[in-house]
Amino acid sequence: MNAHQWLDKVNLKAASVKEVPESFSSTVYNVKLVTGETVFLKIPRSIQKFRLEKEILERFKGHLPVPEIVAFHEDGFLVLEALEGAPATGVVSENLAWEIGKILARLHAIRVGPEDYGGAVRDEFSRWTEFLPAQFYSFAEDAKKVLDPELFDLALVQFEEMRKELPPPDGPSFIHMDFRPGNILVRDDHVAGIIDFESVRIGSTELDFTKIERDVCQRFPGTREAFEDGYRSVRPLIDLDRVLPFYRMTDAFNSTGWSQRMGLEKNRDFFERNVKILKESLA
Repeated sequence: MNAHQWLDKVNLKAASVKEVPESFSSTVYNVKLVTGETVFLKIPRSIQKFRLEKEILERFKGHLPVPEIVAFHEDGFLVLEALEGAPATGVVSENLAWEIGKILARLHAIRVGPEDYGGAVRDEFSRWTEFLPAQFYSFAEDAKKVLDPELFDLALVQFEEMRKELPPPDGPSFIHMDFRPGNILVRDDHVAGIIDFESVRIGSTELDFTKIERDVCQRFPGTREAFEDGYRSVRPLIDLDRVLPFYRMTDAFNSTGWSQRMGLEKNRDFFERNVKILKESLA
């Protein structure tokens, strides 16, 4: 089914449609409607992911700058407002890093109440010590097919040793699970929005820092301190130095498995980057 056929289901007509590249877990189109309005058509890979995205967008409205739902259909797609701004994949200034820290803290500060359980959002906090290995060993089945055997075995050993040293989990909080520059929209060096909520869980905040550390703090001098200051302007910050080595290693390992699972050839560059990070983490 093409984008025009999806839009017909919610009585919207497109003047132009352009597929959005590097949307890894959904099919996304930038759509200009015949009315002149620009929207995004998002088709998650599963009904569960569709329901989760819809539930979270409704839950976070008023708390965070998230897109409005223009229309949706129970066949499993959403039509979303096009927020002003572009992904924060360029140079990140200290000011922008401060705002990114603040917006992540605002997400983590949203109170998880009784009404948030039992819906599309999975509660992993109550089983956090089981969730981490379940996720790791799930990706290990795929990673084993593509990693050097010695590197694979060392990662398994280090995972078990390092997780014993983790502090108690920080939560329960909503966690984004894919908080990275590509999912942060910026305009004029300010955060304009956050997108992509189809992986949100109730869990421990520590999991949300790895990709910002990798993609921002390690690339742009001064941003680590600014990011932490921004975060602390909203809520206390955990000891990142105590948790980041573990999550950096596991994220890289899981990403190699994800690359194999989703198609190694089309994700070759992502795979190679994460093999490099994994080797550095285990050195």
